[in-house]
Amino acid sequence: MKNSTAFTQLPLPTPMLQNLEQLGYAQMTPIQAAALPLVLAGQDVIAQAKTGSGKTAAFALGLLTKINPRFFGVQALILCPTRELGTQVATEIRRLARFQQNIKVVCLSGGQPLGPQIASLEHGAHIVVGTPGRIIDHLEKNTLDLGQVSTLVLDEADRMLDMGFIEPITRILQNTPASRQTLLFSATFPDNIQMLSQRFQKSAERVEIVEQAASNTIEQHFYRVKTQTRLELLTKFITYFKLSSAVIFCNTKVETEVVCEYLNRHKFNARALHGDCEQRERDQVLIQFKHQSLSFLVATDVAARGLDIDDLPAVINYDLTRDPEVYVHRVGRTGRAGKTGLALSLLAESEDYLFERIQKYLVENHPALATVTLRTVLPIFIGDKAPQTPNLTLHISAGRKEKIRPGDVLGALTGEGQLTAKSIGKIDITEFASFVAVERKVAQQACDLLNNGKIKGRKYKVRVM
Repeated sequence: MKNSTAFTQLPLPTPMLQNLEQLGYAQMTPIQAAALPLVLAGQDVIAQAKTGSGKTAAFALGLLTKINPRFFGVQALILCPTRELGTQVATEIRRLARFQQNIKVVCLSGGQPLGPQIASLEHGAHIVVGTPGRIIDHLEKNTLDLGQVSTLVLDEADRMLDMGFIEPITRILQNTPASRQTLLFSATFPDNIQMLSQRFQKSAERVEIVEQAASNTIEQHFYRVKTQTRLELLTKFITYFKLSSAVIFCNTKVETEVVCEYLNRHKFNARALHGDCEQRERDQVLIQFKHQSLSFLVATDVAARGLDIDDLPAVINYDLTRDPEVYVHRVGRTGRAGKTGLALSLLAESEDYLFERIQKYLVENHPALATVTLRTVLPIFIGDKAPQTPNLTLHISAGRKEKIRPGDVLGALTGEGQLTAKSIGKIDITEFASFVAVERKVAQQACDLLNNGKIKGRKYKVRVM
């Protein structure tokens, strides 16, 4: 008998199942196993699911089975709280949609010019992923028609409500058919989420997954520090723990810039990520970090929402959050998929009450994370030598617009025995540019190969980022 969590147990088209197998989707995650049958049956669903739980596939596979590729009207709309999450969701949907040609996914987020988005919509779109504010912009300009939407998804709904998006969400839903299927995904189920469900969903089935506590693979340490030595101690912690990479959380965008400037001045490769960063800059920073060509990402919570990085060794709370749930979200970026992780928190002398609040919350709500230590600063630190990233990222001035695919970039680098595949890491293709991670020792050689050669028969500008 087949495993009940196998995707083959679901009424999915054979080409979709073959694509899932190629992507390495063997078994459903708990949220997929619970929600997907309901989604495929056409029911409204309200589901509790955190980032990294597989929730995108839980709604994307269902909505993709309903898409008519011959009709280029918007048939599915996914609302996300931030640009980063929207980009992440759109990328994942494109991967899951590979089984069927000509499915067009358009991402409409703020921080990008309206012109290219309008032009993209004029050529038709099957699926739109966007932030509420930018969707409203297009509705007001009559550049987006939601009259044919059959599936609407509210992703990280609790976060959208926290950010004050209830009015835009209401306006958007009023522009969609009453007969639509509405799927609501939220990390928590506060009263306002229940009210949102009652208002916009029809007899919604509730799915709540109790997470198994595999998070005890995260080692958590709090260190008392003096405010005036916090920056200096940050670099010493990095070298003491031999951290090659980490996300460093700050509470404000001003603090991210201060910390980032200090790290770079001391030769620690860092970039800041906050709500005021332009979309192009944000995309490139995240790609470099994912490529392991950037060591340290200094971010606010808003910017890091939806951040999904494989094998992140550590998280550092440069500023300690006042919200214990936010603390859990931060440290949950490391120690994933059974791997070990390290969470370091710098605690000002006046912030012991925050430590006590977080510890109490962990004991009551996240027992697997409840083992924390409070220490004085380590008595001996070793060196101040900044770690060097193993990779560098190449920027290629062509992307999806020029129909560039990862295989084209890989072929241009490895053809005729030029470079070996093991020297090449992740390849990311965006609308107007492509990015490839290469080992640091061959970065210039790879750059010269691409500048002197051709990709799909054409020459493009390439530079080391």
